Amino acid sequence: MLKAVVRLALLAFLLPLLLSANSHTLQNNLLKLEVVKLIDNISDELKVKTGINGYVVATNEKFDVGYNFVEYSGKFSSKMSKPYVLLIFAPNAKIVKGMEQTGRVGLIASDESIGALYDYDEVRDAAIGVVSLNDKNSDEDKHNIAVAQAFSELADSIARTKGVELENTIPNDTRVMVWVLRVFVYFGSIFVFWIFIGRAIYERIRGVK
Repeated sequence: MLKAVVRLALLAFLLPLLLSANSHTLQNNLLKLEVVKLIDNISDELKVKTGINGYVVATNEKFDVGYNFVEYSGKFSSKMSKPYVLLIFAPNAKIVKGMEQTGRVGLIASDESIGALYDYDEVRDAAIGVVSLNDKNSDEDKHNIAVAQAFSELADSIARTKGVELENTIPNDTRVMVWVLRVFVYFGSIFVFWIFIGRAIYERIRGVK
């Protein structure tokens, strides 16, 4: 049992580091590993079929009203390869002074020609549509689903403009996406638990018998 707990602790410590080495998610304060992997799959396919790199920053930073996302994106420039588009999801960023409402989505393209390949409003609305749902999902779940939906919409928009079709993106159906991604995340969590704890416990019980 102790060995299983140690292995799980090591996994929790090392896996984010291993994923960040080659991940298209440049900063992650919000996303579960399953969503990071989905973003990587979409990004890889987008790069192969269009030649454009897609990146994500999911941050819990509390930006002030009007904070410059273009300037902010500069801190990640060494991690990005041109041509690229960067999606910034900041649910705690302030929108209007004196109001409690928060949440901003930013899209930063490496140049104007890349920025012309997608519709910012459609990508932003894909995220807002999830976050604004009045349902029983936690804020954490909504943030994960919102980023996955928005990045998928971004990639699909670029692909359509380029005349190609992506296979790893997800349908732009908010309620279906909420349900599918929740199931995906839950089963992924169960699988990790089984591999690193459940199986060891089962084998130990079976050995006692």
